[in-house]
Amino acid sequence: MGSNPTDEATSPPPATFDGDPNRQERPSPRRLPFRSRRVLAGSALALTVAVLIAATVVWGPSTPWMPRPAAPRPVATPSAPQESPSPLPVPPPLDETYALEYPQPNLEIHAQSAVLVDLDTLQVLWERDPHSRRAPASLTKLVTVLVAMDLATSLDQVVTVPASATQVEPDSTLMGLSPGERLSVRDLLYGIFLESGNDAAETLASAFVPRDRFIQLMNEKAAQLGMRDTHFSNPTGLDAPDHYSSAYDLAIAAAVIAVHEPELLAIAGARSVVIPADADHPEYDMRTLIRLVEVYPGATGLKTGYTDDAGYCLAATATRGGRHLLAVVLHSDTNLTTDAERLLDDGFSIPVSAEPPPPPAVDFLTQ
Repeated sequence: MGSNPTDEATSPPPATFDGDPNRQERPSPRRLPFRSRRVLAGSALALTVAVLIAATVVWGPSTPWMPRPAAPRPVATPSAPQESPSPLPVPPPLDETYALEYPQPNLEIHAQSAVLVDLDTLQVLWERDPHSRRAPASLTKLVTVLVAMDLATSLDQVVTVPASATQVEPDSTLMGLSPGERLSVRDLLYGIFLESGNDAAETLASAFVPRDRFIQLMNEKAAQLGMRDTHFSNPTGLDAPDHYSSAYDLAIAAAVIAVHEPELLAIAGARSVVIPADADHPEYDMRTLIRLVEVYPGATGLKTGYTDDAGYCLAATATRGGRHLLAVVLHSDTNLTTDAERLLDDGFSIPVSAEPPPPPAVDFLTQ
């Protein structure tokens, strides 16, 4: 979006943490206390005696010749119509207990909002102002992609680029599409994740249902996933007064892709791709805007973004030693990559307990 996030300042290779005493004071996020519950049992004998006494008082002693009077038959009354119960709110998908209960180190990152998530346990390990509503820039496209995946028959489904999709702001990031071209959903996803193409996002937003309906589905998807601080008014992330999200909410969308959409994560983590020309479109030669995948060992994607209101934004995933982490930073500056490196390094430095973590109360990823 707007300026190219690859103009970030060069940062040194990520540091390794080997016994920093400040790090060792932080317990494993997997050792969360369990709370036992006790259930009190009543006395069946006492209840039986009470029932017998009550029966004697009401009826008195009975004889073979005098049957007890029949109880009066209840008069049927029409019951009032019952209202359908309101649906329960979706529980918070990412567990913030660890980040809230244990002191967090000062990582000196530049982002105004940030969240670090352990994707294996869905625990938030570090956060800064995670629920403030901010302009999300092209991180919006994480939900655009999820809705398109719901509607498309496959990644190989071919769609036509409408003229409206090419009429976006010319100074914003584009894949370079022309009206009438026909490309697969997979090709357009490369355009979204690598080039942050607004024209590719607008094409998907009009390919399956009317654009207004697609945006409505984006908001429904956000609500379904528990993104409580989010509202979308477009599929691209261009600034608008009623278009906002939070670092926590965008971490939810990124986690869905990272955990449940391996094909999407592979596309998002590609450093470059060439889509050969054919009768329906010219060649597209694209390279990722995410500098982190070039400089950080184990980085696997995911999505970058920039607008004037949002600043520099990034959702970044990485794998090391069998662990999977996600860092989301909003409203940073050209130190965007350094912010993500510091968050991920801190997460990988937290010791892992051999004790298995408790499962989340509700698996939002499979709802």
